[in-house]
Amino acid sequence: MPRLAPAHQPGREDRPVRRRLPAGTPTGEVRSMTPLEYALRMQERGYHVFPTTRMKLPALRSPHRNDPPGAPRCRGECGRFGHGVHDATNDPDRLADMFAAAPYAAGYGVACGRGDYPLLGVDLDRKNGVDGVAAFIRLAEQYGVTIPDTTTIATASGGQHRWFIGPAGAPVQNSASKLGPGIDVRGYGGYLIGPGSMTTKGAYTVAHAHPVAEFPDALVPLTLTPPPKPRLPMPTMPGPRRGAALLGLVKFVLESGQGELNNRLYWAACRAYETGTDADAISRALVDAAVSLGHPDRAAERTVSSARNAPTRNRP
Repeated sequence: MPRLAPAHQPGREDRPVRRRLPAGTPTGEVRSMTPLEYALRMQERGYHVFPTTRMKLPALRSPHRNDPPGAPRCRGECGRFGHGVHDATNDPDRLADMFAAAPYAAGYGVACGRGDYPLLGVDLDRKNGVDGVAAFIRLAEQYGVTIPDTTTIATASGGQHRWFIGPAGAPVQNSASKLGPGIDVRGYGGYLIGPGSMTTKGAYTVAHAHPVAEFPDALVPLTLTPPPKPRLPMPTMPGPRRGAALLGLVKFVLESGQGELNNRLYWAACRAYETGTDADAISRALVDAAVSLGHPDRAAERTVSSARNAPTRNRP
């Protein structure tokens, strides 16, 4: 077993001992350390991390930003930096190289869903009249479980990030308010801003330095990616060029990255309605593509309906 992986407790051989955050991790206020130093402390605990900006976005620009439309999507296979959370690493030398390439980085992201003890993040918002903390408590009561004490990060906007050990090998879905108002979940492909990071709204700090607890078993099914629904076949379109273009719209939706799905669906639906040919059938295929990635059916239909009703001059 790797040195940094949680050990096992006698009598609980199938469950890992919970990890604590490293000594020196900021609790309440940020100490005078560099973002790289904070990131290295988290890397030493076995987490995969990468540099972020004050906007909480990956600090390194994509090397593929000038690639032609339809180019194969790269998640780091090219060997260069700039693939967002896919750059996250547990290699201290590679991490140092990333921060050297992004001297303006103000913090770091901690990748979720990696390794044998995957981090599952629960992001609880407290703003605009929404209280994700209270909603999380109500959810636990509804399912008859007690939320265990765990590492809790205070966000700069007044919310909380609660860190849990998720189910190994299970497809935990990144979601926004699916479990309840103000409750976002981060699984594989998602990330949490690490303590010590600075953002436009302030610093992220440790609110409670408990060991990282296992996510309650009764709530695990709520976080898993549902099986994809059968997709309707693409309608037959006159002309090979138009048919290829419309197939490309479906592919464009299917290749959505984290946080891109709804915007891509709307853009593709606008293009579909501009064709004027079998647009409703094409849009149905776009909805099915979005739903296959976990987008709620009704929400996808509303997005397509908005595209259908949008004046041509207002379409992106």
